[in-house]
Amino acid sequence: MINTPNGHRGVVEDGWEWGEAHRVCLRLAYRYASNPNEAEDIAQDALLRAWRRRSTLREADRRNQWLATIVRNEAFRQHARIRPSPIATIEAFEGVEDPQVVATVERADLHAALRRLDDRDRQLLALRYGEDLTQQAIARRLGIPEGTVKVRLHRARNKLRRAYALQ
Repeated sequence: MINTPNGHRGVVEDGWEWGEAHRVCLRLAYRYASNPNEAEDIAQDALLRAWRRRSTLREADRRNQWLATIVRNEAFRQHARIRPSPIATIEAFEGVEDPQVVATVERADLHAALRRLDDRDRQLLALRYGEDLTQQAIARRLGIPEGTVKVRLHRARNKLRRAYALQ
């Protein structure tokens, strides 16, 4: 009777202790693997190959060396296989951002940043960008010099930029 890797008990008809063989394969596979899952795959493939080719073992006392060779070869096969790039797979699942959703989020962030400004700065920005007025037209409408409009717009844009960055 033996304990197999999945916990089942079975009669050994061929003289092999497959539970022990699995432990040996797994221990050896960790030498070649970069993570536990890969070691499990290597050990499983090696154990399957060993089971299929068990009749070719000439010296029973060299069973562990024979398994070590099989594990090494399976590790080389595993590393030689062409595997899809995990980054490409992740990007495929993530998909492309919806431009409408992105625009809505950015608009909401902009409105939140605008609310952080004082009324005078919001008014200047609304006249310049909302009504598309020139600095000269804004100066006439507000009754202030054009130079003052330029300076206040510059300062209001900087405040907005900082408030937007905080979002």
